[in-house]
Formats: sequence, C-alpha cells, structure tokens
Amino acid sequence: MSEKNTQQKTDVDYAECAVPVKGRKGYITMFMIMLGFTFFSASMWVGQELAGGLDFSGFMGAIVLGGIILGLYTGLLGYVGAKTGLSLDLLAQRAFGIKGSYLPSAMISFTQIGWFGVGLAMFAIPVANELLGGSTTAQWALVILAGVCMTGSAYFGIQSLTIVSYIAVPLVAVLGSVAMVMAIRQGDGTIVDQFAVSSGTLSVVGGAGLVIGSFVSGGTATPNFTRFAKNGLVGGITTVVAFFIGNSLMFFFGAVAYIFVGGNDIFEVMIRLNLFYLAVLVLGLNIWTTNDNALYSAGLGLSNIFHQRKKPMVLLSGIIGTVASVWLYYHFCNWLNVLNCTLPPVGIILVLGYFMHPEEYERGAVNRKRVDWFAIAGVILGAVVANVVNWGIASINGMVVAAVCYVIGQRMGRK
Repeated sequence: MSEKNTQQKTDVDYAECAVPVKGRKGYITMFMIMLGFTFFSASMWVGQELAGGLDFSGFMGAIVLGGIILGLYTGLLGYVGAKTGLSLDLLAQRAFGIKGSYLPSAMISFTQIGWFGVGLAMFAIPVANELLGGSTTAQWALVILAGVCMTGSAYFGIQSLTIVSYIAVPLVAVLGSVAMVMAIRQGDGTIVDQFAVSSGTLSVVGGAGLVIGSFVSGGTATPNFTRFAKNGLVGGITTVVAFFIGNSLMFFFGAVAYIFVGGNDIFEVMIRLNLFYLAVLVLGLNIWTTNDNALYSAGLGLSNIFHQRKKPMVLLSGIIGTVASVWLYYHFCNWLNVLNCTLPPVGIILVLGYFMHPEEYERGAVNRKRVDWFAIAGVILGAVVANVVNWGIASINGMVVAAVCYVIGQRMGRK
C-alpha cells in the first residue's frame, strides 16, 4: 500500500481527497454541525443594529429576506460540497486551478483565523470583567485557556466538532431562549412595542444586507462540512434550515439584548437576570461551536497552500489567532467586515464551476489548469465592486461581477 493511500485510510477528515461513502453522515448529525457553526456571537451585533434601525415587522422582513438570499448561496455550496465530497480548497483547485486555488485558500484562512481570535476575546474580556476585575492577566489567562480548548477540538477534526455541536447546540439554544423570554417578560409592553420605540432609519433591504453580511464569510466555507453529508440533498437542506434557524436565533438574542438591556448579546441579558454562571456557559459554548469550525477551515486552507498535513496547520492557526486575539478584537473587526465582501465571489465561482461541468466533477476528469485567470479576475473585481459600490447589497454585487467574469472565461476556453 502506498504512503498516500495509508494516509487517506487513517485521515478521517479526508483533507486531500473526496469523502468516501463510509465517511458520510445523515441529517441529524449534519444539522447539529451546521447549526453549531451559525452560533456566532458577532451575529448578535447585527441583531443590535437591526433592532436599533427597524420596527418589529421590518426586523422580521430583513431576517426573512436576508435569510432567503443567504440560504440560497450557502445551500448551493452545501449541495456541491456534499455531491462531490470535496472541501472548499479541493473545489477551488478545480475552479481556480492548482496554483490559483491558493488565493481562495488564503482568503478563507485569513478571515477564519481573524474571527477565531476575535471570538476568543469576545469570551475572555467580558468574563474577566465580570468575574476577575477585568485585569489584563485575567483576560490573557482566559484567552489562552479558551484558545487551547477550541484549538484542541479543531485539531481532532470532524469527530470532535460533532461532539462539541451535540453538547453545545441544545444548551445554547434552550438557555439563550429562556433568558430572552425572561427579559421580554420583564420589559414594558410587548416586544412589538419595544421595537417601535427603538426603530430608526434602516430599510428592510439595508437590514437584509446586514443579515447576509453577518455570515456570508463563514458560509463560504460550507463545503468543508457538508462534504460529509450522505448526499447532495442532505447537504443542501441541512445547510439552509440550520443556517436560517441559527442565524435568526442570534439576531433575536442581539435584538433583545439591545432593547431590554442596552447591550448586544445574550451574555449581558443573562448577567442582568443574575444568571452569571449560565451566562458564562452559554457565551463560551456559543463561541466554541463557531471557533473550532473556523480553525478547521483555516487548517484546510493552509494545508492546500503549504502542502502540509491539516493538523499542524490547525495548530499554527490556533496559535496565531490566540496570540493576536486581543489586538484583533480592538483593531481588526472593521477590516474583517470589509474582507467578508471578498469571499462571496469565491463561493459563486465554486458553485458555477460544478454546475457548468457536473459530469467532469463526478468522474474526477476535470482539466486542472495551473491558474484560471478569469476566476482570479472575478474574485478581485467582485471584491472591489462589493466594497466600493453603495447601491444594492454588497455581497450580491460582488457575486454578480465574479459570475460574469468566470462564465466569460469558461465560454472563451471552450472556443
């Protein structure tokens, strides 16, 4: 048996090949993994913005409209990942070329390491302030502790991610929802009345843009997880349902925190309700379910670029994110939001690459160029348009430009 075959046999994450039938999972497991992926504390910030700018009907309209668009985008990626069994980086090798795939791999790795670091600080700073007087030593102790735990679960791969999701998802959903209901019952009037008081000038379309932007970056990495789904239908359906439920729950947590407490996440609500230890548990698990997924994706991306095994790349990503955590939290969130607009062009090209050549993907006969320059141009131009053009929804603008560039390149290549 060759060395490569031996590695594939023992690598339950199948970093360098398609996931075989024996590695596939059903609806429930995939639903838990994908739902845990969306439990992203930064999405609560978006809930705060929505609550501050919309009445209740507008809030719901923005969530539904943005959720439909985000669901369509991530659902297609989920389907492609499950249908082919390929990670984002292996799909990128086919759509962007072997060397061209380094660009999307670098982009996803960079953003996911960044959000991992921000997530660590989002846990450590408020907990240290509430429990340990807010000292710098306490903050860093919690950053390191959380960084080690979350890096460890990402290091052990999909099996560990599954265990964390099965534990964290029910706890976060139930405890967070209970705290949200308690806060609403203590408020003056109904939730509709409270939204009306705080509503501002944000439009439903503008709110939908915030909804999409909140998770379109992480959502681009969807194939890294749905490639383990039993088939394309399982991958697509579980992605759409889990992402809509998970993101909506985070928006509600953030909105209720803003309206009834004046904060931006469920941690502050639970603190105000004198549920301190439950608040720490919910905050930690909420961030954990997203952070280990982020590191997992970063490890796959760096593995593709540097041709190293995934596990050492996960460790490297975790170390970088942990060391830079506090700095990222205070200085880099705005830059990460800008970078969020650069990833949808990658995702739409991966989707088009499959649907324009499905038979070739399924029989593994894709013509692998070194670099597909039209795909590269699509990502660059799409990112520029998404960040510069103020009309419409930024991520959609970027995807349209990238799709046009890629389709033109494919048509020209066939002549």
